[in-house]
Amino acid sequence: MTLRTTLSALAIVAATPALAECETVIFSDVGWTDITTTTSAAKQVLAALGYETEINILSVPITFASLENDDVDVFLGNWMPAQTAAITPYLESGEIESVHQNLEGTQYTLAVPTYTYEKGLQSYADINSFADELDGKVYGIEPGNEGNGYLVSLTEQEGSGLTGLEVVESSEQGMLAQVERAVEREEDVVFLGWAPHPMNANFDLTYLPGGEDFFGGAGVVNTVTRAGYIEECPNVGTLLQQMTFTLPMENSIMGLILDEGMDPDEAVRGWLEENPDEVLAWVEGVETLDGGNGTDAVSAEFGY
Repeated sequence: MTLRTTLSALAIVAATPALAECETVIFSDVGWTDITTTTSAAKQVLAALGYETEINILSVPITFASLENDDVDVFLGNWMPAQTAAITPYLESGEIESVHQNLEGTQYTLAVPTYTYEKGLQSYADINSFADELDGKVYGIEPGNEGNGYLVSLTEQEGSGLTGLEVVESSEQGMLAQVERAVEREEDVVFLGWAPHPMNANFDLTYLPGGEDFFGGAGVVNTVTRAGYIEECPNVGTLLQQMTFTLPMENSIMGLILDEGMDPDEAVRGWLEENPDEVLAWVEGVETLDGGNGTDAVSAEFGY
């Protein structure tokens, strides 16, 4: 064996562990339908490129801790500014990296049915005066969510508008079921609302001013990764930095999932098959796992 052959063999062996680590991409999905939607899109495109994926259902705080510990590679659901307090220490330490803004124009704060707004509940400051009509409750989402935590802190602050109320922590589906029941009876209800989400089409709702210190105004969603992931897995990194979503895309897919009961992967695949221009823009310059043409592989998979 020549020296050149020996060095080449050693180089291949040295590169193999890094390649193996990139073969499977580990995502966190916090259980929100929008993040389930975008994560499914990434999963299906990666599969077309020859990659395996693993998706873990984790709360937002556990997601960030898992990224820090290198147990998760990617999270597509960093809602900002709502998650600013939760993620900033990790960004400042360098344990999490924000690599792409994947959505803009989001909304996330307390909302009410418009008929409740028209009765006079028009801001956070008005909520306490409607405590009886609300049965003393504000409906949040999953336990551990940072938005819930902010609302709980307001219930303990005099003059916040939520003093003494109960924040009911539930799943997205559980909260929406409660809102649907209230709307059907034309009862008053206050709940965490957001866009993109088909709730904006299913309910005539109004977002309340007053929570800007935490929720901000119109926001964005960022793609974040564990430290160094983009450098370790540059091909996947290129895809992640090119996957940009839109409110109409997410609203339409989420409507199929939530309103029509479609399986999330099926709903997403239908959109992927019908929108070649958007999908092919994601994979421009991206290769398959084995070094092939990513555009050709994705086109073949989705019938372009």
